Amino acid sequence: MDIYIKLFEVIFPVFFVIGIGYYLGKNNPKIDTKFITNFAANIGTPAMVIYAITSTGITFDIFKDYFWYYLIAIICFSVVGIINLYLIKTRDIVRELPPLIFPNTGNMGLPICMFAYGSQGLGVSASITSLIILMHFTVGVFLADRKFNLNVILKNPPFYAIIFSAVVLFYDIKMPVFVINTTEWLMYTTIFLILMSLGIALTRLKVFSFNKALISSCTRMLIGPLIGIGLILFFDLKGFAAGVLLIQCSMPSAVLNYLVGSIYSSKKIVDSVASTIVVSTLMSFITIPIVVYFALRYFS
Repeated sequence: MDIYIKLFEVIFPVFFVIGIGYYLGKNNPKIDTKFITNFAANIGTPAMVIYAITSTGITFDIFKDYFWYYLIAIICFSVVGIINLYLIKTRDIVRELPPLIFPNTGNMGLPICMFAYGSQGLGVSASITSLIILMHFTVGVFLADRKFNLNVILKNPPFYAIIFSAVVLFYDIKMPVFVINTTEWLMYTTIFLILMSLGIALTRLKVFSFNKALISSCTRMLIGPLIGIGLILFFDLKGFAAGVLLIQCSMPSAVLNYLVGSIYSSKKIVDSVASTIVVSTLMSFITIPIVVYFALRYFS
């Protein structure tokens, strides 16, 4: 019975805040989320990365190891994603690949891991999210634009937060209390705002090709956890960190795929990306509780 109570304690806050955003978006379709986007990108996410990586007790070795484990996961996601898009006869596989390989490890994965495993779960989760952030603004932009743009990552504040945090961990530097307090406060504010903005986004993004979106979403939501379990077994991972890896492999497509695509890709591609994001996120309301239950039961 205790595990079901814990599961509720982990899942309910996340889905509840998403529900608040959905309610606000439905009742006020013109609600402006630019402030949330700008705050999260320039202040909130860098603060969240710094706190989660430097102030939660994880070591540089853990940060490095799970960074690389998830890179292997992304490679696996890519292979499966290419096969999926080929089978459904997608014309532009390259530009439609991002929602299949970049899960929502930040907006959804990070708070779920934090509620499931506490501060250390948050730290491992942030290691994975750091990789996804870097991949979005390098590989993600390359896939959407068909060319590499170094300026995008160099103008991205979270990039510098990741580098700073890695250096702090590597040299085992103790962060000042005022920095810990400030970044922790900003982190919780950011988590609330980005979850709420996810709910608002669900009221705006539309499904244009349901059958293709459903197939791609099933690939993301069903194959993702299997890849996570495969990595856990292959590397003989144990404990809460293995649970975090499994949860983060099981997330739906990230909304950031839509934001990047809308800048660099055609409307038809963006509509397809949006469709996969919406359907996979809706599916996650069923699949995530199952995955979290499994993670809590076997990787605590």
